[in-house]
Amino acid sequence: MTDPVAATRPRNRRQLIVEAAGRVFSEHGYHAASMEMIAAGVGITAAALYRHFPNKYALFAECADVTAERLVTALDEVPSGAPLADVITAVTRVTVAHRASGGVYRWEARYLNRQDRRQLTAKFGHIVRRVEEAVRRAHPLPDGRLRALAALGAIGSITMHHTSIAQRRAEELLSASALRVAATDPSAARRQGARPVELPALPVPRTRRAEILAAAVPLFARDGFASVTNGQIAEAVGLAPSALYRHYSGKVDILATACLQAARLLAQGVEQSLREVAGPHDAVVALAATYVAYSFEYTELNSVAEAELAGLPADLRRSLVLAQREHIAVWEQQLRLARPELDPRQARALVHAGFGVAVEAGRGLRWRDGQENREAVTTLVVGALGL
Repeated sequence: MTDPVAATRPRNRRQLIVEAAGRVFSEHGYHAASMEMIAAGVGITAAALYRHFPNKYALFAECADVTAERLVTALDEVPSGAPLADVITAVTRVTVAHRASGGVYRWEARYLNRQDRRQLTAKFGHIVRRVEEAVRRAHPLPDGRLRALAALGAIGSITMHHTSIAQRRAEELLSASALRVAATDPSAARRQGARPVELPALPVPRTRRAEILAAAVPLFARDGFASVTNGQIAEAVGLAPSALYRHYSGKVDILATACLQAARLLAQGVEQSLREVAGPHDAVVALAATYVAYSFEYTELNSVAEAELAGLPADLRRSLVLAQREHIAVWEQQLRLARPELDPRQARALVHAGFGVAVEAGRGLRWRDGQENREAVTTLVVGALGL
Protein backbone atom coordinates (compact mmCIF):
# COMPACT_ATOMS: atom_id res chain seq x y z
CA MET A 1 0.00 0.00 0.00
CA THR A 2 1.37 3.46 -0.96
CA ASP A 3 2.36 5.80 1.88
CA PRO A 4 0.12 8.89 1.43
CA VAL A 5 2.81 11.15 2.88
CA ALA A 6 5.44 9.86 0.46
CA ALA A 7 2.97 10.14 -2.41
CA THR A 8 2.47 13.86 -1.78
CA ARG A 9 6.10 14.65 -1.11
CA PRO A 10 7.61 16.76 -3.94
CA ARG A 11 10.25 14.93 -5.93
CA ASN A 12 12.45 18.02 -5.81
CA ARG A 13 12.19 18.44 -2.04
CA ARG A 14 15.96 18.39 -1.57
CA GLN A 15 16.28 21.19 -4.11
CA LEU A 16 13.54 23.17 -2.33
CA ILE A 17 15.36 22.72 0.96
CA VAL A 18 18.64 23.96 -0.49
CA GLU A 19 16.88 27.01 -1.99
CA ALA A 20 15.20 27.83 1.32
CA ALA A 21 18.44 27.29 3.23
CA GLY A 22 20.34 29.59 0.87
CA ARG A 23 17.81 32.34 1.52
CA VAL A 24 18.04 31.89 5.30
CA PHE A 25 21.85 31.72 5.35
CA SER A 26 22.10 34.78 3.10
CA GLU A 27 19.64 36.76 5.22
CA HIS A 28 20.72 35.78 8.73
CA GLY A 29 24.23 34.39 8.39
CA TYR A 30 25.38 30.87 9.12
CA HIS A 31 25.40 31.01 12.90
CA ALA A 32 22.11 32.87 13.36
CA ALA A 33 20.28 30.57 10.94
CA SER A 34 18.54 27.52 12.38
CA MET A 35 17.19 24.28 10.97
CA GLU A 36 13.76 25.36 12.23
CA MET A 37 13.91 28.57 10.14
CA ILE A 38 14.89 26.57 7.07
CA ALA A 39 12.20 23.94 7.63
CA ALA A 40 9.59 26.69 7.95
CA GLY A 41 10.73 28.10 4.60
CA VAL A 42 9.98 24.74 2.97
CA GLY A 43 6.79 24.09 4.92
CA ILE A 44 8.05 20.98 6.68
CA THR A 45 9.13 20.09 10.21
CA ALA A 46 12.72 20.20 11.39
CA ALA A 47 12.52 16.45 11.90
CA ALA A 48 11.66 16.01 8.21
CA LEU A 49 14.58 18.24 7.30
CA TYR A 50 16.99 15.94 9.12
CA ARG A 51 15.92 13.08 6.84
CA HIS A 52 17.71 14.90 4.02
CA PHE A 53 20.63 16.52 5.86
CA PRO A 54 22.30 15.25 9.05
CA ASN A 55 23.06 18.73 10.41
CA LYS A 56 23.14 22.44 9.61
CA TYR A 57 26.73 22.36 8.38
CA ALA A 58 26.02 19.70 5.76
CA LEU A 59 23.15 21.79 4.44
CA PHE A 60 25.27 24.94 4.47
CA ALA A 61 28.10 23.26 2.57
CA GLU A 62 25.68 22.05 -0.11
CA CYS A 63 24.19 25.57 -0.44
CA ALA A 64 27.62 27.05 -1.03
CA ASP A 65 28.50 24.33 -3.52
CA VAL A 66 25.22 24.72 -5.42
CA THR A 67 25.79 28.48 -5.70
CA ALA A 68 29.13 27.90 -7.42
CA GLU A 69 28.00 24.88 -9.44
CA ARG A 70 25.14 26.83 -11.05
CA LEU A 71 27.61 29.39 -12.37
CA VAL A 72 30.07 26.73 -13.54
CA THR A 73 27.30 24.92 -15.41
CA ALA A 74 26.03 28.13 -17.00
CA LEU A 75 29.50 29.05 -18.23
CA ASP A 76 30.28 25.54 -19.46
CA GLU A 77 27.25 25.87 -21.75
CA VAL A 78 28.82 28.96 -23.36
CA PRO A 79 31.21 27.92 -26.17
CA SER A 80 34.90 28.61 -25.71
CA GLY A 81 35.79 31.84 -27.50
CA ALA A 82 32.23 33.20 -27.29
CA PRO A 83 31.75 36.99 -27.16
CA LEU A 84 32.16 38.63 -23.77
CA ALA A 85 28.49 39.66 -23.78
CA ASP A 86 27.44 35.99 -23.93
CA VAL A 87 29.67 35.10 -20.99
CA ILE A 88 28.43 38.04 -18.90
CA THR A 89 24.80 37.29 -19.78
CA ALA A 90 25.15 33.67 -18.66
CA VAL A 91 26.57 34.66 -15.27
CA THR A 92 24.06 37.47 -14.79
CA ARG A 93 21.01 35.36 -15.63
CA VAL A 94 21.87 32.70 -13.06
CA THR A 95 22.84 35.21 -10.38
CA VAL A 96 19.68 37.29 -10.73
CA ALA A 97 17.46 34.21 -10.84
CA HIS A 98 18.90 33.05 -7.51
CA ARG A 99 19.58 36.43 -5.89
CA ALA A 100 17.83 35.51 -2.63
CA SER A 101 20.15 32.56 -1.99
CA GLY A 102 23.24 33.58 -3.91
CA GLY A 103 24.90 35.68 -1.24
CA VAL A 104 26.07 32.70 0.81
CA TYR A 105 29.59 32.66 -0.60
CA ARG A 106 30.60 36.31 -0.08
CA TRP A 107 30.88 36.44 3.71
CA GLU A 108 29.73 33.07 4.99
CA ALA A 109 32.07 30.76 3.06
CA ARG A 110 34.74 31.35 5.71
CA TYR A 111 32.77 28.99 7.96
CA LEU A 112 33.36 26.05 5.62
CA ASN A 113 35.94 23.49 6.63
CA ARG A 114 39.22 23.40 4.76
CA GLN A 115 38.26 20.72 2.23
CA ASP A 116 34.88 22.27 1.35
CA ARG A 117 36.44 25.72 1.11
CA ARG A 118 39.12 24.37 -1.21
CA GLN A 119 36.49 22.84 -3.50
CA LEU A 120 34.50 26.08 -3.54
CA THR A 121 37.62 28.12 -4.27
CA ALA A 122 38.45 25.83 -7.21
CA LYS A 123 35.00 26.32 -8.72
CA PHE A 124 35.08 30.08 -8.35
CA GLY A 125 38.60 30.03 -9.77
CA HIS A 126 37.19 28.32 -12.88
CA ILE A 127 34.46 30.97 -13.14
CA VAL A 128 36.94 33.83 -12.85
CA ARG A 129 39.23 32.28 -15.49
CA ARG A 130 36.40 31.92 -17.98
CA VAL A 131 35.33 35.52 -17.48
CA GLU A 132 38.93 36.76 -17.56
CA GLU A 133 39.59 35.00 -20.87
CA ALA A 134 36.57 36.67 -22.42
CA VAL A 135 37.47 40.06 -20.94
CA ARG A 136 41.03 39.89 -22.32
CA ARG A 137 39.80 38.87 -25.78
CA ALA A 138 37.27 41.68 -25.94
CA HIS A 139 39.44 44.38 -24.35
CA PRO A 140 43.22 43.73 -24.40
CA LEU A 141 43.92 46.27 -21.66
CA PRO A 142 46.00 46.01 -18.47
CA ASP A 143 44.72 44.23 -15.37
CA GLY A 144 42.48 41.68 -17.11
CA ARG A 145 41.98 39.60 -13.99
CA LEU A 146 41.13 42.65 -11.90
CA ARG A 147 38.56 43.75 -14.47
CA ALA A 148 37.04 40.25 -14.50
CA LEU A 149 36.75 40.18 -10.71
CA ALA A 150 35.25 43.65 -10.68
CA ALA A 151 32.71 42.71 -13.36
CA LEU A 152 31.69 39.67 -11.31
CA GLY A 153 31.40 41.97 -8.28
CA ALA A 154 28.95 44.19 -10.14
CA ILE A 155 26.81 41.17 -11.05
CA GLY A 156 27.02 39.52 -7.63
CA SER A 157 25.92 42.71 -5.88
CA ILE A 158 22.28 41.83 -6.58
CA THR A 159 22.50 39.11 -3.93
CA MET A 160 23.49 41.60 -1.21
CA HIS A 161 20.48 43.93 -1.11
CA HIS A 162 16.69 43.87 -1.34
CA THR A 163 15.95 46.59 -3.90
CA SER A 164 12.82 45.51 -5.75
CA ILE A 165 13.53 45.37 -9.47
CA ALA A 166 12.11 43.15 -12.22
CA GLN A 167 14.30 40.21 -13.18
CA ARG A 168 14.71 41.23 -16.82
CA ARG A 169 15.53 44.82 -15.92
CA ALA A 170 18.05 43.66 -13.33
CA GLU A 171 19.73 41.38 -15.87
CA GLU A 172 20.00 44.19 -18.43
CA LEU A 173 21.23 46.73 -15.88
CA LEU A 174 23.88 44.48 -14.33
CA SER A 175 25.07 43.01 -17.64
CA ALA A 176 25.59 46.52 -18.99
CA SER A 177 27.39 47.55 -15.80
CA ALA A 178 29.68 44.49 -15.91
CA LEU A 179 30.48 45.07 -19.60
CA ARG A 180 31.43 48.67 -18.87
CA VAL A 181 33.72 47.51 -16.06
CA ALA A 182 35.37 44.99 -18.38
CA ALA A 183 36.05 47.77 -20.91
CA THR A 184 37.49 50.18 -18.33
CA ASP A 185 41.24 50.69 -18.18
CA PRO A 186 42.13 50.81 -14.47
CA SER A 187 45.52 52.35 -15.25
CA ALA A 188 43.93 55.45 -16.81
CA ALA A 189 43.40 57.09 -13.42
CA ARG A 190 46.97 56.31 -12.39
CA ARG A 191 48.20 58.35 -15.35
CA GLN A 192 45.91 61.27 -14.47
CA GLY A 193 47.22 61.59 -10.91
CA ALA A 194 44.01 62.14 -8.97
CA ARG A 195 44.24 63.90 -5.61
CA PRO A 196 44.35 61.44 -2.68
CA VAL A 197 41.24 61.17 -0.53
CA GLU A 198 41.72 62.29 3.06
CA LEU A 199 39.62 60.28 5.51
CA PRO A 200 38.94 60.96 9.18
CA ALA A 201 41.47 59.16 11.33
CA LEU A 202 40.50 56.18 13.44
CA PRO A 203 40.52 57.37 17.06
CA VAL A 204 43.61 56.37 19.04
CA PRO A 205 42.52 53.95 21.78
CA ARG A 206 43.13 55.94 24.96
CA THR A 207 40.69 54.12 27.24
CA ARG A 208 40.30 50.47 28.18
CA ARG A 209 36.95 50.40 26.36
CA ALA A 210 38.59 51.69 23.17
CA GLU A 211 41.43 49.18 23.54
CA ILE A 212 38.95 46.31 23.77
CA LEU A 213 37.20 47.52 20.62
CA ALA A 214 40.49 47.87 18.73
CA ALA A 215 41.53 44.35 19.75
CA ALA A 216 38.15 42.75 18.93
CA VAL A 217 37.76 44.06 15.38
CA PRO A 218 40.72 42.14 13.85
CA LEU A 219 39.55 38.97 15.62
CA PHE A 220 36.00 39.37 14.29
CA ALA A 221 37.35 40.06 10.79
CA ARG A 222 39.64 37.02 10.80
CA ASP A 223 37.52 34.37 12.51
CA GLY A 224 33.95 35.67 12.37
CA PHE A 225 32.02 37.16 15.28
CA ALA A 226 30.41 33.88 16.37
CA SER A 227 33.75 32.08 16.56
CA VAL A 228 35.52 34.66 18.72
CA THR A 229 35.26 34.22 22.49
CA ASN A 230 35.33 36.78 25.26
CA GLY A 231 38.49 35.02 26.45
CA GLN A 232 40.27 35.70 23.17
CA ILE A 233 39.31 39.37 23.25
CA ALA A 234 40.35 39.71 26.87
CA GLU A 235 43.66 37.97 26.23
CA ALA A 236 44.42 40.36 23.37
CA VAL A 237 44.05 43.28 25.79
CA GLY A 238 45.67 41.60 28.77
CA LEU A 239 42.50 41.31 30.85
CA ALA A 240 40.59 38.55 32.59
CA PRO A 241 37.41 37.65 30.62
CA SER A 242 35.20 38.85 33.48
CA ALA A 243 36.82 42.30 33.27
CA LEU A 244 35.27 42.88 29.83
CA TYR A 245 31.87 43.33 31.47
CA ARG A 246 33.06 46.49 33.22
CA HIS A 247 33.26 48.12 29.80
CA TYR A 248 30.73 46.28 27.60
CA SER A 249 27.52 44.42 28.38
CA GLY A 250 28.72 41.55 26.21
CA LYS A 251 30.32 40.55 22.92
CA VAL A 252 27.30 41.79 20.94
CA ASP A 253 27.77 45.24 22.48
CA ILE A 254 31.37 45.28 21.18
CA LEU A 255 30.17 44.33 17.70
CA ALA A 256 27.47 47.00 17.70
CA THR A 257 30.04 49.61 18.75
CA ALA A 258 32.36 48.52 15.91
CA CYS A 259 29.53 48.80 13.36
CA LEU A 260 28.59 52.27 14.63
CA GLN A 261 32.21 53.37 14.43
CA ALA A 262 32.38 52.17 10.81
CA ALA A 263 29.18 54.03 9.93
CA ARG A 264 30.44 57.26 11.53
CA LEU A 265 33.81 57.14 9.76
CA LEU A 266 32.17 56.61 6.38
CA ALA A 267 29.58 59.35 6.96
CA GLN A 268 32.31 61.81 7.97
CA GLY A 269 34.35 60.88 4.91
CA VAL A 270 31.38 61.41 2.60
CA GLU A 271 30.52 64.78 4.12
CA GLN A 272 34.11 65.90 3.71
CA SER A 273 34.39 64.66 0.11
CA LEU A 274 31.27 66.50 -1.08
CA ARG A 275 32.19 69.93 0.27
CA GLU A 276 33.89 71.23 -2.87
CA VAL A 277 32.34 69.26 -5.76
CA ALA A 278 31.31 71.18 -8.87
CA GLY A 279 28.32 69.07 -9.90
CA PRO A 280 26.65 65.65 -9.73
CA HIS A 281 29.23 63.91 -11.92
CA ASP A 282 32.07 65.10 -9.72
CA ALA A 283 30.00 64.23 -6.65
CA VAL A 284 29.60 60.60 -7.75
CA VAL A 285 33.30 60.32 -8.53
CA ALA A 286 34.08 61.78 -5.10
CA LEU A 287 31.70 59.31 -3.44
CA ALA A 288 33.35 56.42 -5.29
CA ALA A 289 36.85 57.57 -4.34
CA THR A 290 35.81 58.00 -0.71
CA TYR A 291 34.18 54.58 -0.47
CA VAL A 292 37.19 52.89 -2.05
CA ALA A 293 39.64 54.76 0.21
CA TYR A 294 37.54 53.82 3.24
CA SER A 295 37.46 50.16 2.14
CA PHE A 296 41.24 50.05 1.80
CA GLU A 297 42.08 52.05 4.91
CA TYR A 298 39.59 50.37 7.22
CA THR A 299 39.38 46.94 5.62
CA GLU A 300 38.91 44.96 8.83
CA LEU A 301 36.38 47.35 10.33
CA ASN A 302 34.42 47.55 7.08
CA SER A 303 34.36 43.77 6.60
CA VAL A 304 33.08 43.28 10.16
CA ALA A 305 30.35 45.90 9.67
CA GLU A 306 29.28 44.32 6.36
CA ALA A 307 29.54 40.65 7.30
CA GLU A 308 28.19 40.71 10.84
CA LEU A 309 25.34 43.25 10.64
CA ALA A 310 22.75 40.52 10.14
CA GLY A 311 23.81 38.86 13.37
CA LEU A 312 22.93 41.85 15.56
CA PRO A 313 19.64 41.91 17.48
CA ALA A 314 16.91 43.93 15.71
CA ASP A 315 17.03 46.84 18.18
CA LEU A 316 20.78 47.31 17.69
CA ARG A 317 20.60 46.75 13.94
CA ARG A 318 17.93 49.38 13.32
CA SER A 319 20.12 52.48 13.64
CA LEU A 320 22.84 50.90 11.53
CA VAL A 321 20.42 49.98 8.75
CA LEU A 322 19.15 53.56 8.81
CA ALA A 323 22.71 54.87 8.47
CA GLN A 324 23.27 52.55 5.49
CA ARG A 325 20.09 53.77 3.82
CA GLU A 326 21.07 57.40 4.31
CA HIS A 327 24.47 56.70 2.76
CA ILE A 328 22.93 54.97 -0.25
CA ALA A 329 20.37 57.78 -0.62
CA VAL A 330 23.20 60.30 -1.09
CA TRP A 331 24.67 58.15 -3.87
CA GLU A 332 21.28 57.59 -5.47
CA GLN A 333 20.45 61.30 -5.55
CA GLN A 334 23.76 62.31 -7.13
CA LEU A 335 23.75 59.42 -9.61
CA ARG A 336 20.25 60.29 -10.82
CA LEU A 337 21.31 63.92 -11.27
CA ALA A 338 24.29 62.73 -13.32
CA ARG A 339 22.18 60.15 -15.20
CA PRO A 340 18.57 61.45 -15.32
CA GLU A 341 17.39 58.48 -17.39
CA LEU A 342 17.68 56.21 -14.34
CA ASP A 343 14.70 55.63 -12.07
CA PRO A 344 15.25 55.30 -8.30
CA ARG A 345 15.40 51.49 -8.32
CA GLN A 346 17.86 51.36 -11.20
CA ALA A 347 20.06 53.96 -9.52
CA ARG A 348 19.98 52.09 -6.22
CA ALA A 349 20.87 48.79 -7.88
CA LEU A 350 23.76 50.48 -9.69
CA VAL A 351 25.05 51.98 -6.45
CA HIS A 352 25.17 48.49 -4.97
CA ALA A 353 26.93 47.31 -8.14
CA GLY A 354 29.57 49.92 -7.43
CA PHE A 355 29.97 48.59 -3.90
CA GLY A 356 30.29 45.06 -5.32
CA VAL A 357 33.05 46.20 -7.67
CA ALA A 358 34.95 47.80 -4.79
CA VAL A 359 34.71 44.64 -2.66
CA GLU A 360 35.75 42.12 -5.31
CA ALA A 361 38.44 44.31 -6.87
CA GLY A 362 39.81 45.08 -3.41
CA ARG A 363 39.90 41.39 -2.58
CA GLY A 364 41.61 40.72 -5.89
CA LEU A 365 44.32 43.18 -4.87
CA ARG A 366 44.43 41.53 -1.41
CA TRP A 367 43.60 44.96 -0.01
CA ARG A 368 47.19 46.11 -0.57
CA ASP A 369 46.77 49.78 0.16
CA GLY A 370 48.36 52.46 -1.97
CA GLN A 371 47.28 55.36 -4.13
CA GLU A 372 47.61 53.41 -7.39
CA ASN A 373 45.34 50.59 -6.20
CA ARG A 374 42.79 53.03 -4.81
CA GLU A 375 42.69 54.93 -8.09
CA ALA A 376 42.39 51.74 -10.14
CA VAL A 377 39.43 50.46 -8.11
CA THR A 378 37.76 53.89 -8.10
CA THR A 379 37.99 53.96 -11.90
CA LEU A 380 36.30 50.56 -12.10
CA VAL A 381 33.53 51.66 -9.71
CA VAL A 382 32.87 54.77 -11.79
CA GLY A 383 32.78 52.57 -14.90
CA ALA A 384 30.17 50.33 -13.27
CA LEU A 385 27.98 53.35 -12.62
CA GLY A 386 28.03 54.39 -16.27
CA LEU A 387 29.69 57.79 -15.93
